[in-house]
Amino acid sequence: MLSLIRQLDEFTRVAGDVETIRACCQTWERELRVMLHEAEDYVDNFIIKVYGQTGQDQKEWIAEFASELENINSRVSEIMNRRPRLGASPILEEIQQFLRSRFSFDEDDEETALASCMLNYINLPYDLKLSLLFCCAFPFDYIKPKGALVGVLVAAGLIQEKPGGLMEDKAWENIEKLIDLGMLEEYGYYWDCVEVLNPYYELSLSVMNAEDFFISSANSDSIIPPTARHVSIHAADNTIPNMNSLLHSLFVSAKQRLSEASSDCLGTVLYNAKRVRVHFKTELPEIISNLRNLQTLDISFSQGVFELSNGVLNLVQLRHLKMFHPINNGEVRVPPGISRLRNLQTVEGIYAGGGIAKELGDITQLRSLKVRCLSDDHADELYASVTKLTALRNLSLNVERHWIASSSVFPCLETFSPPPLLETLELQGCLIEMPLWLGSMENLTKLHLCYSHLSENPTTILQFLPNLKYLLMKDAYKGKRMEIEFFRAGGFPKLEYLSIASQELVEWTAIEEGALPSLKELHFSNCKKLMVLPEELQHVTTLQILDLCNVHEDLIRRLSPNGGPENYKIKHIPLVEYYGHMSSWGLWRRKPPQ
Repeated sequence: MLSLIRQLDEFTRVAGDVETIRACCQTWERELRVMLHEAEDYVDNFIIKVYGQTGQDQKEWIAEFASELENINSRVSEIMNRRPRLGASPILEEIQQFLRSRFSFDEDDEETALASCMLNYINLPYDLKLSLLFCCAFPFDYIKPKGALVGVLVAAGLIQEKPGGLMEDKAWENIEKLIDLGMLEEYGYYWDCVEVLNPYYELSLSVMNAEDFFISSANSDSIIPPTARHVSIHAADNTIPNMNSLLHSLFVSAKQRLSEASSDCLGTVLYNAKRVRVHFKTELPEIISNLRNLQTLDISFSQGVFELSNGVLNLVQLRHLKMFHPINNGEVRVPPGISRLRNLQTVEGIYAGGGIAKELGDITQLRSLKVRCLSDDHADELYASVTKLTALRNLSLNVERHWIASSSVFPCLETFSPPPLLETLELQGCLIEMPLWLGSMENLTKLHLCYSHLSENPTTILQFLPNLKYLLMKDAYKGKRMEIEFFRAGGFPKLEYLSIASQELVEWTAIEEGALPSLKELHFSNCKKLMVLPEELQHVTTLQILDLCNVHEDLIRRLSPNGGPENYKIKHIPLVEYYGHMSSWGLWRRKPPQ
């Protein structure tokens, strides 16, 4: 398969006389795509037939599969050898015309900008081009966290598995490459999301049909072409159109719950799929338990799903299980035996009581774990299991009734020993004191402290974490003042994003010179009593964004560039967004120097 993909990538770089190549391209493309689809179908059939086979039967299927792929590879090579070697690229010319018609460039830099966009897009390796297309396949307002896109790319079969490596790591690497190339842009530290930038978004949409993508703002009259391999249906009504059974990826965003007929249609489409990502925002259909090749099951915000049936244990290829329901603590219960799913790398929203906590320790390849409704009866067992998960990178612990300070204390947290490679940690619930082990987490880059209600300064232990880049403190500290000891010289050396939410905070009095040397974004939310920011904020020259959401109106008045007496504290910040507790709102932009 990798050989075929490389040859297809080479095909896209063909150059020569425009009309000659245009005619040749149509023939070559048809032949190559037919053969690529044949190869995909052989893979599908091979996985289905070889599943459960052993011994001589399995060897025969493997030999037949290898022979079919070799035959297709030879046919591709024969087509490539017939390709004329010519000189000018029609693809370049067409993309240049497209860019000129859709976007305006500065006249002085037009040729440079056009050339840069064209070369970046055309020179993308084939797997990166498809990765970019998948990033464009969702509705414009659909939140696209990196982690979710990683699951999509793996489920769509775009990532080649290598011995000793994880497909998820390669998918993450593809996303980071697209960011480095300026085709994707990160936004929202909390969600770690990306969006596709123009002109690459428009370019990608323009070539989707050629790559067998189909996007529809769906209704029951939508007609999906039989050749479509990747389908994205936006804002679907309660019915969805019929689709062929050879789809390799499907995204359905439904306005309401889908009809029984639509669920049956999905079952037919998905049953033989090799890799599929399924994301239902309504009820969980029974057909899910039959999808033995399913890799990602995302039932976040599914209505009425409080417990998974034993059918989930049939999903032997499952790698990512994401769960959440919007009632009470959001936990979802899973059946005993969940540790039999040996490929699991992500488990989110799970309730760990009833013996599940002990089972989690046996899923040693877990890299992301989010536990909800943690309580005394299974806390020790869970902590012991998590300590054994040496591959774990992301951990979230949510205490039962975590939003109620008097009844949400973390049980026995001082006895917990976090895995050494942990990068992201979220603790939701009351802390009697800051755990000492937090200060030794050298690999930690993101920390969320929510509803901790600490009386002591929470930053004393955190200030010298060497790699911490993101810190969110939501009702983490119940004091009224943040004083100079909160941010000492040299403290938080790599912190780029700081978010504080507090119903008690009235003033932030001082910052020691040399603190927060890397801070880019500072956010206050629901700090309705906050009236004072420190003088030294004017010396935090790295700040790019200050967000004041639901703060005291008097603070906004004094910081205003329109005569506010304390505007000097923030006038160096390029963008200030504000929303007062009495509903004043707006933004201030720093004027560029003349």
